[in-house]
Amino acid sequence: MANARVPAVVRVIDGSNRLIGRISAWMTLAAVLVSAGNAISRRAFSLSSNGMLELQWHLFATVVMFAAAWTLQRNEHVRIDILSSRFPLRLRHWIDIACHLVMLLPFTVVMAWLSYPYFARSFAQNEVSLNAGGLLIWPMRAVVLAGFVALALQAIATIIRKIAEGPIPEDAP
Repeated sequence: MANARVPAVVRVIDGSNRLIGRISAWMTLAAVLVSAGNAISRRAFSLSSNGMLELQWHLFATVVMFAAAWTLQRNEHVRIDILSSRFPLRLRHWIDIACHLVMLLPFTVVMAWLSYPYFARSFAQNEVSLNAGGLLIWPMRAVVLAGFVALALQAIATIIRKIAEGPIPEDAP
């Protein structure tokens, strides 16, 4: 992956998303522990907390939003493998570039652009959950925005890397 033809900005984006992805993987454990703690306290002690319930949702949502860019960076994203596995590697390479340019990148840019006003308004109002004892809302709106920005940056890095690596030989499997 440390190909000399790949620009430094791609390596920076990859490294950032790798770090964010690893942190989000540990957040999965935190979400499981919070969820288990909620279940145990509810069943064993008849104690419940809206804040703790919301915390587990926030942790899970953060994992989903931040792991998306890491998944793309690791080339483990969803494809229709039954079709793409039948194509030569060179064709898959160009399909990836085209799909990233035409579908993924515009989608992530539009979603980031649309999510910004929700974050800005929520932050300005210091929005809090309507549930008693609920958590702040604006941090999660920031997570949505940051997740789409990270995914857009990773899409750009992936496109640049695939172009920098050049065409794959015709006879590649």
